[in-house]
Amino acid sequence: MLLREMQHRVKNNFQLILSSISLQKRRYQAAEVHRALDHVASRINAISLAHDQLAPREEGQSVRLSSYIRALCAAIRQQVERVDIDVECDDLELSIDRALPVGLILNETAMNSIKHAFGFDGGRIKVTLIGGVGYGEARLTVSDDGCGIQKPNEHGSGLKLIDSLARQIGGGIHQETGATGTTTTLTFPLMA
Repeated sequence: MLLREMQHRVKNNFQLILSSISLQKRRYQAAEVHRALDHVASRINAISLAHDQLAPREEGQSVRLSSYIRALCAAIRQQVERVDIDVECDDLELSIDRALPVGLILNETAMNSIKHAFGFDGGRIKVTLIGGVGYGEARLTVSDDGCGIQKPNEHGSGLKLIDSLARQIGGGIHQETGATGTTTTLTFPLMA
């Protein structure tokens, strides 16, 4: 009961933060400011969704990763037009401190695809989570059918954040890009 009450308060706090960001957007007209605030809001929403997926267990708090990924993809899908997101997930659980980086990597990768890969006609993103890869590892793959990465932005924070989050959970990132799209793969251990 205490956990449910705490989750409710945390959810209210996230909603307060997201409302504050929305209020700040109204104060500024510049599209660049709106994009930056939207980007911050999407990261906060990814964290909020992970907390929504918390499940009490005797050994601690865990997140059903498949439910979290589906909820996160649904939230991303609602933010954009003309982009479809297909999701295939094995049923895996992670502690919240390991699930959050996975969700943030997914969010960052999908938002990069939405911002850079697709033209006016939109496109498709495929998200796959597979357990049992290697010895005690899982693999999250995010693929788009966009134009590929033409000029990587070496000064951008997105790829640095993705790499840092992967290292945080002992995982590795691999990215392939070409004229038919970009695929980003996170391989990570299920146990710390």
